[in-house]
Amino acid sequence: MPKLCVNVDHVATIRQARGTNEPDPVAAALIAERAGAIGITIHLREDRRHIQDRDLRLIRQVVRGKLNLEMAPVEEMRGIALDTRPDQVTLVPERREEITTEGGLDASGQMDRLAAIIVPIQEAKILVSLFIDPEQHQIEAAHRLGADYIELNTAAYSEARNPEAAGREISALKKAAEQAHALGLGVHAGHGLTFLNVEPITSLPHIEELNIGHSIVSQAVFTGFEAAVGEMARLVEGRS
Repeated sequence: MPKLCVNVDHVATIRQARGTNEPDPVAAALIAERAGAIGITIHLREDRRHIQDRDLRLIRQVVRGKLNLEMAPVEEMRGIALDTRPDQVTLVPERREEITTEGGLDASGQMDRLAAIIVPIQEAKILVSLFIDPEQHQIEAAHRLGADYIELNTAAYSEARNPEAAGREISALKKAAEQAHALGLGVHAGHGLTFLNVEPITSLPHIEELNIGHSIVSQAVFTGFEAAVGEMARLVEGRS
């Protein structure tokens, strides 16, 4: 069975919406670890729309488990990774106009560019994963690049409109996981996974970790909200 890595980006999204200092993704990372997450994932985007450099530095200092830094394959981010030394870097595509990551990295179409990012990161003893669609040529490219892991993009599965379409995507993910494992790549998965759709993914072979964030933050609005409101009412009303 895979383990859970919690993405705390959207805690930062809420903070940035008000331009204040709460909620703090650093605190969220600590709570997630206490609740059972074996790792924390953060995406430091070039436009800094949610996670900030300060968050990365502090989370690097306080997490006890694995820190997975998602980042675009660009020189600025390579330098930040080499400076902060996360346990793992996951290279993802990035487009300024997108709401969230829209698809997998085109590893096969930019081998030289990716190699220039991957080699120095691995030389610094940082693991490298590529976020890719479950396609044979992308998995082969990840293998040729010497990646340690791939993260299979589960968006097509998560967005499937009926059981038949979901079944086709599960089959594609299973085939991709088996291919990657046969090539010696570790396998992670994520994107769009929720409390309602995650269980079929957990039964797929060779998947070691799932990266999940937005659904956890969304659920916390309801399951953690009553306690937060009660505590604020006690403070406002001066009750002990």
